[in-house]
Amino acid sequence: MSVYVIAQLKFKQRDLYDRYQSRFSGVFKNFVGKVLVAEENPLVLEGEWPRDKVVMMEFPDADAAQNFLGSPEYQAIAVDRKAGADGVVLMLRGLG
Repeated sequence: MSVYVIAQLKFKQRDLYDRYQSRFSGVFKNFVGKVLVAEENPLVLEGEWPRDKVVMMEFPDADAAQNFLGSPEYQAIAVDRKAGADGVVLMLRGLG
């Protein structure tokens, strides 16, 4: 069953986040998944949303998502993401 990883980000050091972003595709292409959304300043239709960006990725299953997120290659670049942005990251199961 597909799973979705959603990251909601608030930039703190944009230069570090940009460095992470410039390396992301080179790492992600080696894993099974798709980036569905990478939107800065989305239109908030209801409520307060104190973030700057949403990223949504799809993986065929939880193992594939964990393989990417836990990989040494991703962890090496994630240092800049964590330093460059506060994030809330969620994994959601798709409907069967």
